[in-house]
Amino acid sequence: MAQFKDHFSTQSGTYAEFRPVYPAGLFRFLSSLCAGHEFCWDVATGNGQAAATLAEFFSHVYATDASANQIAEAKPHPRISYCVEGAEKTALKDQSCDLIAVAQAIHWFRHDAFYTEVRRVLKPGGILAIWGYGLHTVSPEVDHIVEDFYSRIVGPYWPPERRYIEQKYAGLPFPFAEITAPAFEISAQYSLSQLMGYLQSWSATQRYIKENGNNPLNEIQSALKPAWGAQQVRTLRWPIYTKIARV
Repeated sequence: MAQFKDHFSTQSGTYAEFRPVYPAGLFRFLSSLCAGHEFCWDVATGNGQAAATLAEFFSHVYATDASANQIAEAKPHPRISYCVEGAEKTALKDQSCDLIAVAQAIHWFRHDAFYTEVRRVLKPGGILAIWGYGLHTVSPEVDHIVEDFYSRIVGPYWPPERRYIEQKYAGLPFPFAEITAPAFEISAQYSLSQLMGYLQSWSATQRYIKENGNNPLNEIQSALKPAWGAQQVRTLRWPIYTKIARV
């Protein structure tokens, strides 16, 4: 397997515990676009977050990730086959997939090589669905602190590919005619400790810790508590950005 940029194996357990869940409406929409529902490839599945819901719509999901640590965190499912493989070269048969799904991962790929693999393994008229989500919102008080953490404190530690998320995938190479999708967002109830766990799962946070030997969350913890307020849980919202095509 070609070398890949591994930003998540170190915190694979934290990633699995605190990452938000994608909305069911997104999967229903993707399913409605597909002529067949026999086989789906979930690329860079991580801990299988998207694969578990895709398995409700497809007879079989082939879920791959280049990180063995991430795959180890995935929950077994009778309709999901997990495999440690990169995005650019797989064991899939030619024209075998009704849907190829890429959740919050396309920015890490070697795009030309991945799209070559997409053309090989998609059935004629099959769907390629790419999506990601940006910075969440809670309240103006909390958002101000988190945005400062994102840009100033751990900002220098984000990989350069993060710019695709910041651009809402506008600058992402995508050599296909796009299908217009409805607006989707992730909405979830988080406690303050869960929010801290989510921020801990960021690749930039982990890189900061590795290079500096201390946790940057210590800089914002005291300010976050009063900004969060007395509520035990609050609603976090993440906007979803999509690139969808019939290939």
